Amino acid sequence: MDNMSKAISLRMDLKRAVRYALLTAAAVFCGAPEADAASVNLGTAANFGVLGGSTVTSTGATVITGDLGVSPGSAITGFPPGLVNGTIYAGGAVAVQAQSDAVIAYNTLLAFAGAVDLTGQDLGGLTLTPGAYKFGTSAQLTGILILDGQGLINPGFVIQVGSTFTTASASSVLLINGANYDNVFFQVGSSATLGAGTDFSGNIIALTSDTLNAGATVNGRVIALNGSVTLNGNTIIAVPEPASAALLVSGLTLLLATRRRTKTVV
Repeated sequence: MDNMSKAISLRMDLKRAVRYALLTAAAVFCGAPEADAASVNLGTAANFGVLGGSTVTSTGATVITGDLGVSPGSAITGFPPGLVNGTIYAGGAVAVQAQSDAVIAYNTLLAFAGAVDLTGQDLGGLTLTPGAYKFGTSAQLTGILILDGQGLINPGFVIQVGSTFTTASASSVLLINGANYDNVFFQVGSSATLGAGTDFSGNIIALTSDTLNAGATVNGRVIALNGSVTLNGNTIIAVPEPASAALLVSGLTLLLATRRRTKTVV
């Protein structure tokens, strides 16, 4: 084979190698259908850390950063000693609207098509990339679930659960690489129960009820459309604490002022 033939053959081999690499990469990174977090709008329900359907009951020193509400029921007990860094709505127009918005969000989540079927698997030990996932029946989390945002802008995670969702004690949802609890949704077809000491990140919208056992924490929102929300010395953070927000604004103001002074000196 002459030199020209060898060069042509080498270029063809390189093209084949590049094509194979691209196809392989596509196969590796092809996961769940991308979940468009922007299409899931909680509306006024986003202001609530806890929103129940029939009742909200708390035992112990529960702390909610965000609003607390119930509708169509009106019974809220346990506050105090529980603390709400927000407004309590025991029925009324605001809670009614929040529940209406939550129902729309629930139906939007339910309508996500093409979700990867995880039925029968434990969420513990899995690392999920942005997308939609489903359980035909119940779902269990034992241990650590990692949600990897992969550095994307507003990566969305939708987990559809056909019936009950339960976490074992001391389980956790860990968000990495840009994943944010605002864009993590668990649509639960029946009831959700978080085991004692669970460290949860995401928004739970259960058709029936939610139960948080002792010491469970949630970065996100706990919503029950028709039934009760039962709390036991929990911490739920749906929005930044006012002090933190004020500190952020102060810091940004100071930074801008410093930059202006620097420019003036120069």
